Amino acid sequence: MTKETRTSCLRLGCLAILALALSACSTAAKGPGGKISKVKYYHLMPFFTPQTTNPTILFERQHFIYGAVTKKEVVDRFGHYYAFFWKADDRSTPVTVRFEYMQAQSGLRKHVQEQVVDDIRRSNVSKFQVTGPEYQKSGRVLAWRVSVLRGKEELVSQQSALWN
Repeated sequence: MTKETRTSCLRLGCLAILALALSACSTAAKGPGGKISKVKYYHLMPFFTPQTTNPTILFERQHFIYGAVTKKEVVDRFGHYYAFFWKADDRSTPVTVRFEYMQAQSGLRKHVQEQVVDDIRRSNVSKFQVTGPEYQKSGRVLAWRVSVLRGKEELVSQQSALWN
């Protein structure tokens, strides 16, 4: 076996492992009445600026800080930002998107944020953030769970790996 053939086989093996790892990390969740297709997450950390010249990486940080003028306004923007992409099979009646999470310094206490969605579209996005005094007091988010509910019925839910 020549050196070029070994290198080619090694590259092919690495690509296969990468494809397997990416498929295992899929964020899609299907429930009896809907689907969560994607979860976007960003942690805007205090006193951390990525050491890169890549404009796409720097843009995301600037996007969340945009509009903050004073130091207090910038500090209040630090925290976690989530965007959940979801679909509901039945779009005729309103649903509630519930975001539950636990933070580092609040022990096992679960925090809840909810959004009522009246105008359900074919594809929907619900955005949540844990920032400002809540982030400064209770720390970073360690585990989360999102659910799409119609009344008491859970249409679909997804959770982080550390949620219990």
